[in-house]
Amino acid sequence: MKFSGFKVLKEALTGHKGWGPLWRNPDPKPSYDIIIVGGGGHGLSTAFYLAKNFGHLKVAVLEKGWLGSGNIGRNTTIIRSNYLLPGNQPFYELSMKLWENLEQETNFNSMVSQRGIFNLFHSDGQRDAYRRRGNAMMISGAGAKLVDAADLREMLPYLNFDNARFPIKGALIQPRAGTARHDGVVWGYARGADQRGVDIIQNCEVTGFRITNGQVEGVETTRGFIGAKKVGVAVAGSTGRVMEKAGMRLPIESHVLQAFVSEGLKPLIDNVITFGAGHFYISQSDKGGLVFGGDIDGYNSYAQRGNLPVVEDVLEGGMALMPMIGRARLLRNWGGIMDMSMDGSPIIDETPVSGLYLNAGWCYGGFKATPASGFCFAHLLATGRSHEVTAQMRLDRFARGYVIDEKGVGAQPNLH
Repeated sequence: MKFSGFKVLKEALTGHKGWGPLWRNPDPKPSYDIIIVGGGGHGLSTAFYLAKNFGHLKVAVLEKGWLGSGNIGRNTTIIRSNYLLPGNQPFYELSMKLWENLEQETNFNSMVSQRGIFNLFHSDGQRDAYRRRGNAMMISGAGAKLVDAADLREMLPYLNFDNARFPIKGALIQPRAGTARHDGVVWGYARGADQRGVDIIQNCEVTGFRITNGQVEGVETTRGFIGAKKVGVAVAGSTGRVMEKAGMRLPIESHVLQAFVSEGLKPLIDNVITFGAGHFYISQSDKGGLVFGGDIDGYNSYAQRGNLPVVEDVLEGGMALMPMIGRARLLRNWGGIMDMSMDGSPIIDETPVSGLYLNAGWCYGGFKATPASGFCFAHLLATGRSHEVTAQMRLDRFARGYVIDEKGVGAQPNLH
């Protein structure tokens, strides 16, 4: 079934009787060429690009719950490529380009909206740092624009420009950034992978790895043993627990990151805005809710919920940036489990176990990385070689001293 405007019109005229399930619900086969552990955005995008670019492979995705039950459905939907360091910027720019063609590639409405992102700065030093980042973005082709407070007042007149503690002096803008519908991304990749022969197996938790003489032979699951020549793990905040089953301890900590949405309001915020004097970012959904977030909780947790001090901190940041937000009612909040690496940058690499591969350490950048993460992880799984834009995202960089310290705050994951 191919989606189109004509298909929607036809179904509207015939009682919507022609719609079918977006993907199959198969039983697991005894073995596959490649098994992807994790049915979130990164796992499904990996399966999609494996099937699309390397179609001769038998691929399965194993998900312990239902598709989209993890971080891919628990984020603030922001997509951007405004990074600084050469270990990250080309990767996220590849992801941005894939976002721009995602709906055509998957034949599914993921509601990609390139509304632009405004990173506000509040001091001369911060302005200089943003100018440096903007230059790096321009070199990579991501595009950037630096504006002063006068121009910004015309674009975003509702901000508190004259805050005595945090005066807004300007912003770094990436016009191509924006948002995407996270559920639509999951469903689009799942449908596209299924149509190309990938088995998507839900309610199938991996309980162990079968490893013989340093070679992975498959995975033990709640639905029995499933053999595989290669296994790729993309389970975000559960990475530590899953890889422990393979005897590995990784440079990753799991923290909860909360997100919030207000009641529906009339159109107000056309763009994505980040507060440079605190950790607060906000956009408005198509349903009218203000979607915003901030820092991770200050302690390790595997719970998909957060604590009240972070709620207070995020709302304080919103009030400092735009006092009018205090009149809106908070509708709900939720939490995702972040796999925080020690340098704030991701890992896409093989492991010491032959045939076992790792996709992890996404920190705050997991959703926006979804297309490129899957594209590059598929390349690694199919060819055994890292893609050129992930050459620095090696697992052993921490031992070798080649960290990608994007924010320059050192080995303290709660600060990244």
